[in-house]
Amino acid sequence: MTQDIPATLLLAPDVIDDPYPFYGRLRAEAPVWAVGDSGVFTVATFDLVAEATARIEDFSSNLTCLLYRDDAGLPCRLPFGDAMFQALATADPPAHTLHRSTVFPELVARRMEQLEPDIVAIADRCVTDAVDRGSVDFMTTVGNLVPITMISRLIGFRDGDGDRLLRAAFDSTAMLASTATLDQLTELIGRTGDIHDWISHQLETALERPGDDLLGAVARGVRDGVFTAFEAFTILHTLLSAGGESTTSLLGNAVRMLGEHPELQQRLRAHPELVPRFVEEAVRLEPPFRYHMRDVPEDTSLGGVRIPAGSTLLLLWGSANHDQSVFEHADDVDLRRPAPRHHLSFGRGIHHCVGAPLARVEARTVLSVLLERTSDIRLDPDRLPRWVDSLMVRRHEELPVLLAAR
Repeated sequence: MTQDIPATLLLAPDVIDDPYPFYGRLRAEAPVWAVGDSGVFTVATFDLVAEATARIEDFSSNLTCLLYRDDAGLPCRLPFGDAMFQALATADPPAHTLHRSTVFPELVARRMEQLEPDIVAIADRCVTDAVDRGSVDFMTTVGNLVPITMISRLIGFRDGDGDRLLRAAFDSTAMLASTATLDQLTELIGRTGDIHDWISHQLETALERPGDDLLGAVARGVRDGVFTAFEAFTILHTLLSAGGESTTSLLGNAVRMLGEHPELQQRLRAHPELVPRFVEEAVRLEPPFRYHMRDVPEDTSLGGVRIPAGSTLLLLWGSANHDQSVFEHADDVDLRRPAPRHHLSFGRGIHHCVGAPLARVEARTVLSVLLERTSDIRLDPDRLPRWVDSLMVRRHEELPVLLAAR
């Protein structure tokens, strides 16, 4: 049955823009799908994605390659060899346990509590500016600014250039987009040198006087021999990229949903206590990260499909979250779901996103302020939203909106 699914569909531009009909086909016909002879497999159903995340010995989180799109539109792998240091989301135990315990979770929770007034202040400032202007690109005025500012403060970076950090975060996830050509991917890899120098300088400063923040915790890890300076850079770069990207995507996706559903806006304005439930539905319907990779070290199988050693597995969070066998009317916003956090958008198991609480706080805050300050949010009919060309992230490059002040 899977022979009827062309391998080129995975990276087809129309599927990148609207992947959900394709995901539905995968769930029905090929829950575990071999993408031609590329060595890449996708996993599309909720239960099989959840199973794969639990089988950490069979499906390693180590990032061993990047994907690019060849001239025929097929995914190809660019292997790292032994050059890649595995950190946090790409590390397996015991390294993952060590990294996580060195930095998280108590410190993250404490820092988030300290930063909550800052989140409210920057959300208020950005939303006020957007509403005053009326017609704006939401991503430029709000969606990109709030997350990169807050993740930078959470980490403890000093004197950061927001635009520079945002470009670095987006470059990192662009390397995982799987839609670049080999030349474009090589260029993206080369651009990491600039942010490497900047983060390394931040780390050197923190080594002299570690603060009570994530940067200080990582610096103490270097000083105590837990990891090297290069490993510390990788951890900090990962935090910056994932923290900036995830909430940026979530905010844009949530606002687009509000713009498409005026009745949903009015319900949330009348019942602001439902905003947290809306955040969960928004992140379920449009996961900021649509897939994560797993490496297959030994021959194994999943869902009755043989997967050879050396294969690359793509766990399709975006498909799993639309699985009708798990979520009733899975393609709709439902603010009455009995278990609103029963989704896979922040991962599963040992790699559940440590930044999920920050993303939720930022999204709740920005959306609450936006709904409070407006009487209407509409998509600009003259300028359509535009998605980033990526299999990995579900983020708007542009989201033009019309905001009517209350």
